[in-house]
Amino acid sequence: MTSLVQHITIDCADAYELALFWAEVLGSSLADDDEPGDPEALVETPRGTLLFVTVPEPKRAKNRVHLDLRPDDRTRDEEVERLLAIGATLVADHRKPNGRGWATLADPEGNEFCVECGAGERAALTGARLPVTADDVTLAVRLAVDVMAQAPGDGWRNPAGTLEWDCWETVEHLSDDLFSYAVQLGPRKPPQDRLVPYHFAPRREGGPWNMVFADPEAGSTGLLQTLEASGSLLGAMVRTTPADVRSHHAWGLSDPEGFAAMGIVETLVHTHDVAAGLSLPWTPPRDLCDRVLARLFPDAPDDEDRWTVLLWSTGRADLPGRDRVTSWKWHGAPLDR
Repeated sequence: MTSLVQHITIDCADAYELALFWAEVLGSSLADDDEPGDPEALVETPRGTLLFVTVPEPKRAKNRVHLDLRPDDRTRDEEVERLLAIGATLVADHRKPNGRGWATLADPEGNEFCVECGAGERAALTGARLPVTADDVTLAVRLAVDVMAQAPGDGWRNPAGTLEWDCWETVEHLSDDLFSYAVQLGPRKPPQDRLVPYHFAPRREGGPWNMVFADPEAGSTGLLQTLEASGSLLGAMVRTTPADVRSHHAWGLSDPEGFAAMGIVETLVHTHDVAAGLSLPWTPPRDLCDRVLARLFPDAPDDEDRWTVLLWSTGRADLPGRDRVTSWKWHGAPLDR
C-alpha cells in the first residue's frame, strides 16, 4: 500500500485572504463554508487541492517547497502579467530570449512560485507534437453537446449526414464509442487481444451495435446526458491511466493518449454527421483538430484548414488536388512504434 497526497498545506498570516488570491490564480473558488477570518481555507481544483492555514509565525526565508505553474490558454509572459496584476510580485526573472526559462513570483504573503511555458508554447518552441489530453476529450464532448442541444425536438430521426443511421442512433453510437474506449483502460490488466466483454446488440436491423442506449422516454436531453457521461468517463480514465498502459483496439494496441484521440475524432466527425441531419453549424477548434491529426493521422496533408483535413482523412470531405478518401483507418498505436 502507498500514501496519497491529500492536499498541499500552506502556512500563512490570513488563510482566507491568501486563498482568495490563489483561487483567482487557478480559476477556482473557495469552499462554500469558508469565510473571512476563518483559520483555514480550501481551494480545490481538478489537478490538486491547496489548504491555507493561519499561523502566528511569519515567513522568514525562501520556501523549501514551491509550486510551478504553467498556463493552459495563454503564453507564459501573458500569465506573468496577469498574476502581477492580481497581486503577485516578481522575485527573479529567468526567462531567456529564445522563449525558454521561467519567472519566479511571490504571492501577497511572499510565498515563492514559478511560471513556466504551457504545453502549447513549449511544443511551438521545440517543434514537438502537442499531446492529446483528457482536457481535450472534455472540450470536444462539451462543444458537441452544446451544439446539439440547440436542435429542435422533432429532427432526431432525420438521417445523420451520409450515414445509414438517424441522428439519435448516431449520438447513441458516439456515446457507446466513448464508453468503450474508457472501459478498455479500466481493468488492472487491460485486454491485449479483445474488447472488454460487454454485450453488444442493435436495437433494429441495420442499426449500430452498442452497449449503451439512451432511454427514449428521456428525450434529447437524456440522450445528450448519456453522451456527456460517456465523455466524462473517458476523460477520467485517460487522466488517471499510466501512459505506458496498452489495451486492445480493432486497429492495434493503443495507449491512453491514443484512446483520447480516437474519442475526440469520433466526437468531432459524428457531430458533423448529426449537425448535417439537424441543420446545425459545426466547426470545431483548429488546434484540437491539429492535435488529433498529428496523433492518429501523422501522414495527413499539412493544409491550413485542419478541420477539412480531418473530414477528408475520415472520408467526409474533398481536399483540393487530392483524391477523395474511400477507405481509411487511424494509427492508434503509440507513435514510437
